[in-house]
Amino acid sequence: MRDPDDGVPTFAELSVRLDAPPNSSWGVFGEADQLGTVNFLTPERVVAAASLVKAGRVFSLNWSLLLPFPPLFGRQPLKHRVGHWPDRMIVDDVIHNFYPQVSSQWDSLRHAGHAEYGFYNGFSIQDVAQREGGPLGIDNLARRGIVGRGVLLDVYGHMRATNRPFSSMDVFVITAELLAETAEWESVDIKAGDILLVRTGWIAEYLALTPNAREELAARTVPGSGYGSFTQAGLGGTDLPEFLWNHRIAAIAADNPAFDTAPSLSGGRESLHATLIGLLGMPLGEMWQLEDLARDCAQDQTYEFFLTSAPLNIPGGAGSPPNALAIK
Repeated sequence: MRDPDDGVPTFAELSVRLDAPPNSSWGVFGEADQLGTVNFLTPERVVAAASLVKAGRVFSLNWSLLLPFPPLFGRQPLKHRVGHWPDRMIVDDVIHNFYPQVSSQWDSLRHAGHAEYGFYNGFSIQDVAQREGGPLGIDNLARRGIVGRGVLLDVYGHMRATNRPFSSMDVFVITAELLAETAEWESVDIKAGDILLVRTGWIAEYLALTPNAREELAARTVPGSGYGSFTQAGLGGTDLPEFLWNHRIAAIAADNPAFDTAPSLSGGRESLHATLIGLLGMPLGEMWQLEDLARDCAQDQTYEFFLTSAPLNIPGGAGSPPNALAIK
């Protein structure tokens, strides 16, 4: 049903629209909008989320910029050099090969479009392929900030607790039904404006790999070099966009490298990157470090928290480290 307070159409209503691609939110937040579902983070919802801070425990959700190593998907490792002046007590950083999406990251609305319809709100590949600036960049989210109620959906922990363990390195589909089941297991309600964090266990399992195994994994993620053999647990299912939209989710992140199940069950054309980013305008996060937060949530049985994220203000950027904190 439609929320009478926001006037936003339901997913069923989006599916039959004639003025924009079906199942898209194009124009819902305005023809010139470049924030997408982050618009669900209203001032009232931010104020309510701030009230969740009770003990002052702070959890960084940012993995090391040097991990994974070797980097995945053919990216180059970051090179960090410290410069200093002998006659002054000053030290500066110099960083080369900095890929903003090499480790924990947000994918901006510029990162992925739909193969048939293009990018969020009707922008074309020519619009977003500009070398400098251009629409839908991460700078829109950086200037706005992503702040609100965070909810950890610890699918990895839930499945182990219910004697249904899986490996995050194998194909396993996290459906909308499983997200709802996990929320019920955690006794947490998903609310409008939430920022969902989904734990697949990938970082925990990655850190347990030997250096040789990490080398082999990285090689399998390089397009044209056995890329089809890369597997991971991830989100999937045709009902997931409807679930997220009807719950008015502002953004969603996971701890795995590619968010979607890999290989994509749809062959990539209708991947969640295409449908969530391209059609619904929903930022996706990947490789978020959720282990410390998950342990705390399991200990106090509280899976909601105040979440802040300040992406880098890169004009026209396709992504950024999240610079995210969970505060309980």
